Amino acid sequence: MFEYSGVEDFQLISRTIDGNDNAFAELVKRHQHTVAKTVIGMLGPGADAEDVGQQVFIRFFRALEDFRGEAAVSTYLTRIAINLSLNELKRRKRTSQFFLKPPDNNRIEINMADTKDIESETDAEEMVNKALDSLEPKYRSVVVLRMIQGYSTKETAEMLKLPLGTVLSRLSRAQDKLKQILKPSIQ
Repeated sequence: MFEYSGVEDFQLISRTIDGNDNAFAELVKRHQHTVAKTVIGMLGPGADAEDVGQQVFIRFFRALEDFRGEAAVSTYLTRIAINLSLNELKRRKRTSQFFLKPPDNNRIEINMADTKDIESETDAEEMVNKALDSLEPKYRSVVVLRMIQGYSTKETAEMLKLPLGTVLSRLSRAQDKLKQILKPSIQ
């Protein structure tokens, strides 16, 4: 395996286009954590998230020659991850509407009895993931990018192709909803 520690992402892209599979493997290695955090933040852990994570890199590989470098590779991959995650959420919604009774939009999916006594970090993480899952995708994507991934509000707006004010209002609404969902378990 070649050493790529001093090689920039754009150089790895060029080498990949020239047929160097090791260069693409290095790109995956560098950015898989970012992609995983984004996809799991949007979909929760599981096989669907793994599939979407793989699809992100497949889509990226197929689009390498079109990559203009206007954004960092991590930003580009995050945008692909958000788009594919939103597609998966739509697919899930269609599937559940087809096979299940219509959801009760006023019902919160967290069983608060299970979360009264948080005994470990894993329990807390699971509770937060369930709360995130209850958010509408348009709010969840803002929370994942801004609060979990740590992107600035401006970067989040650019990735989601939304006005800055829309990102701020969605973030505020999402935080209010998360507080409402999590409040009974924190008291």
